[in-house]
Amino acid sequence: MAARTDGFRLGIYIFEDAEIVDFAAPYGVFSVARRYDPEIDVFFIGEAMRPVQAQAGFTVLPNYSFADRPDMDAFLIPGGAGTRPEMHNGRLHEFIRALSERCLLTSVCTGSWIYAKMGLLDGIPATSRKEGDRAEQTLGKVPIERLAAIAPACRVSRSRIVDAGRIVTAAGIAAGMEMGFHLLGRAGYDEGFRAEVARTMEYSEAYRLYKDDIEVSPSPSRK
Repeated sequence: MAARTDGFRLGIYIFEDAEIVDFAAPYGVFSVARRYDPEIDVFFIGEAMRPVQAQAGFTVLPNYSFADRPDMDAFLIPGGAGTRPEMHNGRLHEFIRALSERCLLTSVCTGSWIYAKMGLLDGIPATSRKEGDRAEQTLGKVPIERLAAIAPACRVSRSRIVDAGRIVTAAGIAAGMEMGFHLLGRAGYDEGFRAEVARTMEYSEAYRLYKDDIEVSPSPSRK
């Protein structure tokens, strides 16, 4: 496995009605990866230092607030019903625009809508959840169709992971697992390291199934 000493820090935005698996899956991948390299770090960022109730009453206490501006190598926005008001959250938009250029902007599921609303997906490929729930299927557009409506200049992709350089988006709810593994790759951890993390998680079969379901455009620079 590849050893690193400079670490990689993933900050995950937590907000009201965020989808649990969207943030728990990449957090879990990084948590297990820390067993092999303790320089890896993952934490939650909230708008303020107060408990946040995600979907189904799941409550999370952020590690940092926007005001703390923690140093990180990647910032991840999960999806969920709460992304609808977050698309109009000026404080979130300001926080994102103030991040270092070296910080990757990533999302799972409908988290990409926020980058779309900010105009950050114009001219690049991105993705969102492809399968709708009952209401989405019968009453309106599924999330990937809504992404196209929010950002007409975005080239919407149906890949599980879409890496457009600084901006990396993942498709449906469970794709947060693949986002976690992909970010380890962007951090410089080799295939052997990632496969060992997947083995430890008893995820090897799914890891092999999904690891090539990715669109890379353009070829991203590596940390």
